[in-house]
Amino acid sequence: MSEPRFDPLAVLRTLVDQGVRFVLIGGYAAAVRGSPVITGDVDICHARDNENLKRLAAALAELGATLRGAPSIVPFRLDVGSLKAGDHFTFTTSAGPLDCLGTPAGTDGFADLDASATDEDLDGIVVRVASVDDLIRMKRAVGRPQDLIAVEWLAALRDELET
Repeated sequence: MSEPRFDPLAVLRTLVDQGVRFVLIGGYAAAVRGSPVITGDVDICHARDNENLKRLAAALAELGATLRGAPSIVPFRLDVGSLKAGDHFTFTTSAGPLDCLGTPAGTDGFADLDASATDEDLDGIVVRVASVDDLIRMKRAVGRPQDLIAVEWLAALRDELET
């Protein structure tokens, strides 16, 4: 079975249309901010209140989300209870990979990131995008080699934006 075509705007449009409160993070957010690093998934930090989790579950259902890497025989109910029980989920959707994080490394979650995020228009879809400083903070906290390389790109980008 082939992977679905990566269409980050379709993922974001579905989340926005369902009224999900989220901040775009990860590589796609870094690309929006000007990083040259290419990414193949959408990462979000979502608010974890019940109403928002209900909206997130509806968006995930609309996208045909399944747990990425889990055998199809593993039962998973896409509902508020399941989303509330976990903090990090990696999904395969009809528009490509989507990672949903309640509390990304190095942060206190949605409110923390939303405080310095800005609204960005991505081809007619307005989304909250994490600040460069917050992207650096998350990448440093994760600390994988590829994240530390991304920190260098983001720090250079921050320096360029500040001049």
